[in-house]
Amino acid sequence: MKRLLIATKNKGKAKEIKRLFSEFFDEIISLADIDNEIEIVEDGTSFEENAMKKAKVLFEMYRTPTLADDSGLEVEELNGLPGVYSAR
Repeated sequence: MKRLLIATKNKGKAKEIKRLFSEFFDEIISLADIDNEIEIVEDGTSFEENAMKKAKVLFEMYRTPTLADDSGLEVEELNGLPGVYSAR
């Protein structure tokens, strides 16, 4: 069985990703579908670092391929800030 874990609790994001990837996986689940209380500290210096950290931590926990992302606000007039620090 090919299974994919989506590293999000956002139901709208999970629904969209499930729609896009459903033909490639037998089962697609998100963090909202499992009992997961883990808080992964997103302390990377780029969106890519934060996404990779989430994917690696969750893969090690659940041993299933994991898709993760990270996002934030990048304001051109502020030279791309706050970027990864948007939520901080």
